[in-house]
Amino acid sequence: MKNLAIIGTGNLGTAILEGILKDNSWSPNNIYATDSNVGKLKHLEEKGVNALSSNTLAAEKSEVILLCLKPYKISEVLTELKPYLIDNKIIISVAAGVSLADMEAVVGTEQVLFRVMPNTAASVEEAITCICGNSENEEDKELVAQIFSHIGKTVFIGEELMDAATAISACGIAYVLRFIRAMVQGGIEIGFDAKTATTLAAQTVKGASQLLIENGLHPEQEIDKVTTPKGCTIAGLNEMEHQGFSSSVIKGIKAAYEKVRG
Repeated sequence: MKNLAIIGTGNLGTAILEGILKDNSWSPNNIYATDSNVGKLKHLEEKGVNALSSNTLAAEKSEVILLCLKPYKISEVLTELKPYLIDNKIIISVAAGVSLADMEAVVGTEQVLFRVMPNTAASVEEAITCICGNSENEEDKELVAQIFSHIGKTVFIGEELMDAATAISACGIAYVLRFIRAMVQGGIEIGFDAKTATTLAAQTVKGASQLLIENGLHPEQEIDKVTTPKGCTIAGLNEMEHQGFSSSVIKGIKAAYEKVRG
């Protein structure tokens, strides 16, 4: 089994690590987790993970290096790790906006690199993670996908689409939550208490998503199943469209995309 170094154990790094440990697909003894304050990793040490304060030691001992760091730290840490990047190690970065070319500029074009974009649903193992890399080796790609399958689903895309992925899936969590909040507010106005309205709205969104995932149909085909002539559903949908619902969502995604592109 390969050794895995997780450099940075904030919310995302810890979520990935917890997902890996939960299904026992990677032995804790083969995982090295780092934090400048190693005392924060005591709960991981108790599970058998090797806790270190040294990034270089973790990299030296591992074949796969996962960088769960803020974008501004990537270049600095890669420079620190460069002397230890031998024997075909795989580097994976979750830093938004840091391109493969940015990393290659530090460690060279021969280094196997992957760039991934999960979202915050990683904490409940329901993330969607977009992946791109400079390696076409199927074993490398399968390994990276396997790591992130512990926190949800994965999809490989071209790097030119990573900014778009950020706008639709990373930012998209907030859009869906804002929609749920609006449903809750509407529910309260028509008589529900906040807790019940939240339960109804959240489960309804979860169910709608599962319909698309399991049935594989276009959203409009599922919509057609619940809209009847002169019914309340079509009346509600039409009023939302009159107020610019779909247009607002589309414009919001495009605005986020332009912001990500800088």
